[in-house]
Amino acid sequence: MRTQASSFAAVAAVGLTLAAGSARAAEQVEIIHWWTSGGEAAALKVLRENLEKEGVQWKDAAIAGGGGDQARTVLQARMAAGNPPTAMQMLGLVVQDWAQQGVLGDLTPVAEKEGWDKVVPPALQNIVKYQGHYVAAPFNMHSTNWVWVNKALFEKVGGPEPTSWENFVTLAKKFKDAGVVPIAHGGQAWQEATIFDGAVISAGGPEFYKKAFIDLDETALASPTMAKAFDELRTIRGLVDPNFSGRDWNLATAMVINGQAGMQIMGDWAKGEWVNAGKKAGQDFLCFRYPGSQGAVTFNTDSFGMMKVGKAQEDAQMKLASAIMDPKFQEAFNIKKGSIPARSDVPDTNFDACGKKAIADAKEASAHGTLMGSMAHGHAAGESVKGAVYDVVTAFFNSDESSADAAKKLADAVANAK
Repeated sequence: MRTQASSFAAVAAVGLTLAAGSARAAEQVEIIHWWTSGGEAAALKVLRENLEKEGVQWKDAAIAGGGGDQARTVLQARMAAGNPPTAMQMLGLVVQDWAQQGVLGDLTPVAEKEGWDKVVPPALQNIVKYQGHYVAAPFNMHSTNWVWVNKALFEKVGGPEPTSWENFVTLAKKFKDAGVVPIAHGGQAWQEATIFDGAVISAGGPEFYKKAFIDLDETALASPTMAKAFDELRTIRGLVDPNFSGRDWNLATAMVINGQAGMQIMGDWAKGEWVNAGKKAGQDFLCFRYPGSQGAVTFNTDSFGMMKVGKAQEDAQMKLASAIMDPKFQEAFNIKKGSIPARSDVPDTNFDACGKKAIADAKEASAHGTLMGSMAHGHAAGESVKGAVYDVVTAFFNSDESSADAAKKLADAVANAK
């Protein structure tokens, strides 16, 4: 997932030179994205149908891979070849990286016309605006510090809700004693980093998370508190099944849905899989914050960055951006996706119990300054730092390294990646 600034500059320079000559249909949009799981595909279908009603043809360029690694590689190749797509799914500060290279179009006209500044939370504006101009349209706000629980199994083994690390471990052991996998997990670096988002808050609180992962303070990164977060990760490693390596996240979700596992620590895109399977929040599954992190929200947001593809495509791009930001679409999309709207003015009336909790949690966190970008998903620091964190966290998860050594290695890796 790491993309160095020099790589961006190289592909951007070629892409800009050749993109001007690219002939494209005036009312067609080609979208590179990685929303290929059942819940994600169902959510995206809503946008496609709405856009086609506006007379804009949708050309799908889906590239499987939950973290988007492959899609980003394809985008770089397309840009280098002078064949950029109309729009590209982007996560977090990647938007800023591409904007700095001058390859993203300006959505300010539609943003000003529709009053985006009034409804997009400032924390999200920091992601999708560059030098005061919107360069991407945000779909949603996901949060990463969630635990998803099979309700029938939870009731079988007996609670309580795991609000503290200690009773989370107790609950996990109850699942293990009942003969089910305590925690469903896919052994991929981004999934382990997602778990670590919550562990860092649990170990040190939101202020420590900010100091370590947003301020990138070397003392915090190497501290005993960070070692405590690694201790939690080591405990979790002992609660997953032996076949976790390389498993996609949605297959881990399916384990919980099917009763093979009791819990999954995953962002709320996992809820989309439950919904797509016909399951209901509060009835078939429960949602808790990672133990010890209630009151804080680590977020990521999916957006479509609009590539510079020539005047002929600008009208279609503006229609695409407007369709993304339509309040009714934001509601319909996020109900299916498992996330919450990027707009703060969409009511929670039609969201399920977990959706209502997510909206309330985000408002509370925003009010208290604990709505924080997810390190795991590129919203706390740039790609090089994120990649360094991935390397250290996943190496620790798959070894017997001490937590103190891992914390020191994390501080060194981040310092080298800055």
